[in-house]
Amino acid sequence: MREKNRIKILLVVVPLLVAFLSVFVVSGIASSTEFHADSIASLDAKQTTVLELTAASTAASAALTLLPGDTATPIAEKLADLSSGFLVVLCAIYLEKYLLTLTGFVSFTFLIPISCLLYAVNVFLDRDGLRTLAKKLLIFGLAIVLVIPVSVKISTLIENTYQASIEATIDSAKQTTEDVQESTEGTEEQDDVGFLEGLISKITQGISNVASGISEKVGDMINSFIEALAVMLVTSCVIPILVMLFFVWLVKVTFSISLPVSYTGAVKGVRGAFPHGEKGKDTEQS
Repeated sequence: MREKNRIKILLVVVPLLVAFLSVFVVSGIASSTEFHADSIASLDAKQTTVLELTAASTAASAALTLLPGDTATPIAEKLADLSSGFLVVLCAIYLEKYLLTLTGFVSFTFLIPISCLLYAVNVFLDRDGLRTLAKKLLIFGLAIVLVIPVSVKISTLIENTYQASIEATIDSAKQTTEDVQESTEGTEEQDDVGFLEGLISKITQGISNVASGISEKVGDMINSFIEALAVMLVTSCVIPILVMLFFVWLVKVTFSISLPVSYTGAVKGVRGAFPHGEKGKDTEQS
């Protein structure tokens, strides 16, 4: 009898001790920026890249509007539209930064301590439902703490593969912007000549721009921007969702426990990262 009482006391004291350490020790460490320094540094580098891509696409769009005629207008508008995609990526990066510290605080301050308390209470009640709920809270708390660091690590590996391509895109955009601006300088210098002569000069200048390969450069630049945006959307929006789904699947297979995560909501989140693609499907169906 005494032995059973000792075991019960131990089963109550240990979870309560873990809950105490989780709230007053681990929570502060897991929610500190120093603990997540490497992940934050990776996100800062990604943020700098996104801002450079946004600035380069905006500058190129503004420069294309200087070309004579309306030939470059659709291209300039397309480049301007890409800025909204980069804004989505930037918001996702900021969200990941906040979640790095927030998930650690929520898990070790609320979810894991509550799980430990439920374990301690269940020693006296011995309810299967209470034990299952405690397991779900514990595993879910640990899972959300690991999701962002793991997704950042995977994203960094993918981005390192495409980093040279992204840097080349930025350099190409800057060079193309300079070429377009230089090609329009000759047209601006003809403002003091006669109307007919100025008109002919503009037409000639527009033809020379096409002949010099600026149009081809702009086309290649847009393709590079779209590729860079796709990489950023995948690494910043899609991978965190896929990592979360992987944790859910792994926990379900290993422990036969369903975590409180909706697959439908996750799929909608992935589709929401590509709003233009959804619109395109709706248009085809209509």
